[in-house]
Amino acid sequence: MLLNRRTFTALAAAGAAAALVLPDRAHAAGRPSFKAIAFDGFPIIDPRPVFARVEEMFPGKGAELSASWRTRQFEYSWLRTLGGRYADFWRVTEEALMFAARSMKIELSPEQRDRLMQTYLELKAWPDVSAALRQLRDAGLRLAFLSNFTAPMLDAAIRNSGLEGLLEDHLSTDKVQAFKPDARAYQMGLDAFGVRKEEIVFAAFAGWDAAGAKWFGYPTFWVNRASAPVEELGVVPDGIGSGLQDLVNFVTAG
Repeated sequence: MLLNRRTFTALAAAGAAAALVLPDRAHAAGRPSFKAIAFDGFPIIDPRPVFARVEEMFPGKGAELSASWRTRQFEYSWLRTLGGRYADFWRVTEEALMFAARSMKIELSPEQRDRLMQTYLELKAWPDVSAALRQLRDAGLRLAFLSNFTAPMLDAAIRNSGLEGLLEDHLSTDKVQAFKPDARAYQMGLDAFGVRKEEIVFAAFAGWDAAGAKWFGYPTFWVNRASAPVEELGVVPDGIGSGLQDLVNFVTAG
């Protein structure tokens, strides 16, 4: 059945409970089975405590400050990649926070800055993650982060969540000094897993990252926890769902 873009966008915005699979998904006839999944950080790591801490420290201003911080965080990562001025995601995150606070005329003390940054090292996995990762491993799939996060940030989340041993070595953009959606970042999945591009599913959290992975050529599943609309970037994911169980269903379907 033909699924047009308007229908897809409407379902995405509604946060459909079941995984939506597009007609050209990689399990179509004649295509190989999936062998590995490369995860962005946030399909696994729950970022909400960061935003809660911002509101706790700056009551009434938390939502605006968090939005400005996150927007500048990714703008800085893209600008540094385009300009050939790489700095790791921890530094980018700190600089974005400082700018966001100044832009709102918020006096941010060094102690407050450090407390907010420390929250990133206290993050845990979403509630559905542990069981889903174990199902994927039991199905024979190889799993790894392919993330802008630094290795210490990813290590902290794994440790905080009791997920040791479920994922392979982190594919942090520090390895290639280029943030997603630069092709050098997505290439890490091919180099690490040693299988064909069409055998690796990229699991995205953000719509722009789903688009970037599709541009690179990965079969892409969008873990759309925020029920966001599809980006207007000329591509759509191969599948979409509201959580990791939907990803499990997508990659293990016959």
